[in-house]
Amino acid sequence: MDDTAVDAYLDRIGARRPAHPDAEALHSLHLGHLRTVPFENLAIHLGEEIVLAEQPLLDKIVGARRGGFCYELNGAFAMLLRSLGYDVELMAARVFGDGGLGIPYDHLALRVGTPSGPWLADVGFGRHSHFPLRWDSRADQQDPGGVFRIEETAEGDLDVLRDGKPQYRIEQRPRAYEEFEVGCWWHRTSPASHFTRSLVCSRLTETGRITLSGRTLVTTGAGGAREEHQVGAEEVLAAYREHFGIVLEREPVVADRT
Repeated sequence: MDDTAVDAYLDRIGARRPAHPDAEALHSLHLGHLRTVPFENLAIHLGEEIVLAEQPLLDKIVGARRGGFCYELNGAFAMLLRSLGYDVELMAARVFGDGGLGIPYDHLALRVGTPSGPWLADVGFGRHSHFPLRWDSRADQQDPGGVFRIEETAEGDLDVLRDGKPQYRIEQRPRAYEEFEVGCWWHRTSPASHFTRSLVCSRLTETGRITLSGRTLVTTGAGGAREEHQVGAEEVLAAYREHFGIVLEREPVVADRT
């Protein structure tokens, strides 16, 4: 990314260019990203192509002020961090679900090196930690998003837990961005993928989280207070614009893939 692209990205997430690629700046960039760039799968239900390459990602996230899911959000964030001088590695993970672990390359997370040590950064998992987690710590890590812990498995992988519940398992071998294309293709096309079966747009707020799932708008406030109401058909596009800054020409609708 050239300086113009970096400045545009920083403006998108409401951040200043850090003086040094250190842990403090990483924490600020991470939180800013979560509060401004939504976790969303609208492209799948709008019939839009998802391309894992620098310019298409910047055109979507920065230019069109859209969001995305892990391959896009963490992929773009990695590009930004590298341009700011951070040492970033792409890590493959498998998400824990009701049926056990998901597919290989199920999730993309980041290992980010700083002078104070390595961090797990993840701006593409939806509800997760607000700040990066210390990669080399095996103790509980307090975060506004919960109590997190990273545990080693017998096979040498790492399990990431939130409030005692496993979230995903990370392989410790760095991967190339191109390797995640198969996981991205599966998630946007398979009838078994939860992304093809549901519609979500969500971002962190200063007091909690706001999520639009189909026509259900859920607002979570301080202390976990939750409000939910149905959005009318004539209000959906305005809700995307007002709460997420996303301008759409038509409403995304989950297609029947059976």
